[in-house]
Amino acid sequence: MAEVGRVAVGATVQRRVQDRMDELSAGERKVARTLLATYPAAGLESAADLAKRANVSTPTVLRFVTRLGYQGYPDFQRVLIREVHERMGSPLAQYDEQEARRGGQQFLPYVSSTFVGTVKETFDNVPRHDFLRAVDLLADSRRQIRLIGGRFSHVLAEYLAAHLHIMRTDVMCLTEGGMARAGALLDASRKDVFVVFDYRRYQPATIELATAAAAAGASVVLLTDQYLSPIADIAEAVLPARVDAPSPFDSLVPAMALVESLVAGVSDKLGDTARKRVRRLEELRPDAGESIASS
Repeated sequence: MAEVGRVAVGATVQRRVQDRMDELSAGERKVARTLLATYPAAGLESAADLAKRANVSTPTVLRFVTRLGYQGYPDFQRVLIREVHERMGSPLAQYDEQEARRGGQQFLPYVSSTFVGTVKETFDNVPRHDFLRAVDLLADSRRQIRLIGGRFSHVLAEYLAAHLHIMRTDVMCLTEGGMARAGALLDASRKDVFVVFDYRRYQPATIELATAAAAAGASVVLLTDQYLSPIADIAEAVLPARVDAPSPFDSLVPAMALVESLVAGVSDKLGDTARKRVRRLEELRPDAGESIASS
């Protein structure tokens, strides 16, 4: 594999940043968030401009790119420019590539391999630091959890809310628009965690709500696609998922797998506390013979 400086050409800048997020200092992490929020455009600016965007010093930006394994800022930008050129392939080439991926496969095997691949790629690229931070926030009994979804992703928000409610108190899924969201923002403080689902064709109302919640001191956990919602710039934890699908519509299959992983993580973190709450809920159910986990 060819190399640019000390970094293999096959390793994208985005992947390298995500993999090393938990190794970065607080200042370097701000640079990483800023870069990922407007990727790759922010990295094509000067080091001084990127530092200004991230509200850090220029030396912090230089330390950041060195920490990623690049020999310096010019080396970092050469790799990024190569990525941009690769993304600018002709639509015809992309169409041919998609046809080649299916090859002679029957439809169902093609669909299956697509979903298996996108789920694997999603988990390969989820920043470990961000995932663990999200679990910590969701399992913190001192915090109130507020979940917000979009036109389609509201099903993910409701699904996660239903499971969190079984394991802990103070969980609310906010419907789109209306007084619930306004009230949540009115009372938002450091004790709140806003879990926001925002996928491409990002919704301005959702972005505004997340920005206002962060400004009020609340923690924001963002679940988004691989291109990253603008909310990534202010989120404490960012969990991207692939949205590629064997249809004209974006897939939420990898995102659902991430939600299931958060449920598992919170359950593991809460341990006996969650177990006792589930037992108590089972005892209180009118139809006690049926498990609360039944769908």
